[in-house]
Amino acid sequence: MSSRVVLGVAGGIAAYKACELLRRLQAEGHDVTVVPTAAALEFVGAATWAALSGKPVHTSVFDDVHQVPHVRLGQQADLVVVAPATADLLARAATGRADDLLTSTLLTAHCPVVFAPAMHTEMWLHPATQANVATLRARGCVVVDPDSGRLTGPDSGPGRLPDPAELAAVVTAVLTAPSIVARAAGRDLAGLRVVVSAGGTREHLDPVRFLGNRSSGLMGWALARAAVLRGAEVHLVAANVTLPAPPGTTIHPVTTTGDLATAMTEQAATADLVVMAAAPADFTPAARSDTKIKKDGDGGLHVDLVQTTDVLATLVQGRTDQHQVLVGFAAETPTADSSLLELGRAKLTRKGCDVLVLNEVGEHKAFGRPDNEIVLLTEDGADGPHAGSKDFLAHLIWDCALQRRSHR
Repeated sequence: MSSRVVLGVAGGIAAYKACELLRRLQAEGHDVTVVPTAAALEFVGAATWAALSGKPVHTSVFDDVHQVPHVRLGQQADLVVVAPATADLLARAATGRADDLLTSTLLTAHCPVVFAPAMHTEMWLHPATQANVATLRARGCVVVDPDSGRLTGPDSGPGRLPDPAELAAVVTAVLTAPSIVARAAGRDLAGLRVVVSAGGTREHLDPVRFLGNRSSGLMGWALARAAVLRGAEVHLVAANVTLPAPPGTTIHPVTTTGDLATAMTEQAATADLVVMAAAPADFTPAARSDTKIKKDGDGGLHVDLVQTTDVLATLVQGRTDQHQVLVGFAAETPTADSSLLELGRAKLTRKGCDVLVLNEVGEHKAFGRPDNEIVLLTEDGADGPHAGSKDFLAHLIWDCALQRRSHR
């Protein structure tokens, strides 16, 4: 569904990344109006913004006065996102300044507002900036923590604008469900340590071949992204995922189901919330060849397989903190004899986790796609189906996990 988005751009070197964010939002069908500050135009000119957006670009409240743009833009927008948001812009927004078109738009916006800060590390960590961020969040704004990495010149540290794909995912989730804004602004996962597994494991036959599955890690990445946005300390156990790490997460790479079981057991020991979104292989070769297996005439290859560790059941059995909530995933293919819900309920009973995220898999379903359809199963029953982007669904899963935790 097309939404009216105002893309505010403040005067920082990261302004060039907003060009890609603009393109991504347009590709999703949104009507985007760019409102740069005068300083932003020193980095990316008005002609570039006009060409990319297909709309005139203004920075002053005195342009097209008869249309009252400083009021109209904020009133008509479905979302305002400021990327990059400099220390100066955050300060002016927090104190209610209205000295240009962008800050005036922010004051008149009735819609969700997302800030994506970008600045040098010292500026981001300064108490004044942190106080301004806290003020904006207290007013219901979403402030995306900056990434860590290379900054202007040789400097490196927190303050880097997140990748445009990460920001577009946040925008998509907020536009899909504005209720997410309250959770992100309120940082309802703050103080919690969460562990998420993602991707698909690989069981080696020889040095070049393996048994695996089609899991891309997109759902686990969405869960990690959503948890960071809501203030959690996030550890991501990644099985063969090639995606860039979500900002604010600690990555623990693994390969096999055995590796996954070891890493998850270690990380879950001190976790408040654990989500097993990875797709572990259920079987592994009984023996691995140290050399590449050669063809032998026209004959086939016979491989003896043994079962791997049931990672989710192991986590449930080893749980020592009764306040910890364990969430599992069930990728199922219903049959004439067993419906999707029947398969899910049987798995929930068998695994013993607190929440089971049930989804049907198959061609053009779930794996590798940006969207999904899920049912949330608990001992109280089924909630769903819920369909939408994985970033939107990730927030529903965290909502359900928090609800179960409150019942402990």
